Amino acid sequence: MKTLIVVPARYASTRFPGKPLVELTGADGKSKSLIQRSWEAAMAVENVDVVVATDDDRIKDAAEAFGATVVMTSESCANGTERCADAIANMDTDYDLIVNLQGDAPLSPAWFVQDLIDSFAHDTGADMATPVLRCDPETIAAFKSDRAAGQVGGTTAVFDKNNKALYFSKEVLPYSNKIDAPIYHHVGIYAYRPAALTEYMSWPEGPLEAEEGLEQLRFLENGRHIQCVEVDGKGRAFWEVNNPSDVPRVNMMLQKLGIA
Repeated sequence: MKTLIVVPARYASTRFPGKPLVELTGADGKSKSLIQRSWEAAMAVENVDVVVATDDDRIKDAAEAFGATVVMTSESCANGTERCADAIANMDTDYDLIVNLQGDAPLSPAWFVQDLIDSFAHDTGADMATPVLRCDPETIAAFKSDRAAGQVGGTTAVFDKNNKALYFSKEVLPYSNKIDAPIYHHVGIYAYRPAALTEYMSWPEGPLEAEEGLEQLRFLENGRHIQCVEVDGKGRAFWEVNNPSDVPRVNMMLQKLGIA
């Protein structure tokens, strides 16, 4: 399928202003910005096109300096999905799929995206697909530690026996005190059919999206099918940069994985 990866990035993050330009240190001791590392994760996927979508000249200048193609989008975009929709509206495109690889997810392996693309070869009726990763005890403990501290960390997903999404939350769902509970980390990557992405823009923000701050809930609130694609971490830890306190955690993971 002809696929475009959009890496949405905004400077004015409420929890972490200027987040896309924060420096992360790799295994070689050298630093690169978060947006560069996320773009490099997107570029590792084969047979796709990649653009960075932003409304900020500082991010645009930084992205063009490391070789990215940049599409400028409206300042009114409320989330990454809206930014992806705005980006393709400003491009001459004929893509079968649009992938949103969030600009704060530099640890996204290429096979996560490929698994999403491959999932559309099966007729599930999905309007979009997103990866989920079974949490190990260490990740569950990190989620619960963040919540106990009153801090929003990762997102969890619950889905039915056919992997159709039921809900996403910044709480740790389902509730369990077991260290091996069936808790799934929602990985912040989305693959959309272009028509569904365009339709998204016609829907107002719903109450669940507003409360959770999770853009994908707008699809569920409008009765749309999100397919959760269980991916194999292959021993790799996964974490996103949601808060300043995530920077040392992601630095440690980059170094442990040997990512320069």
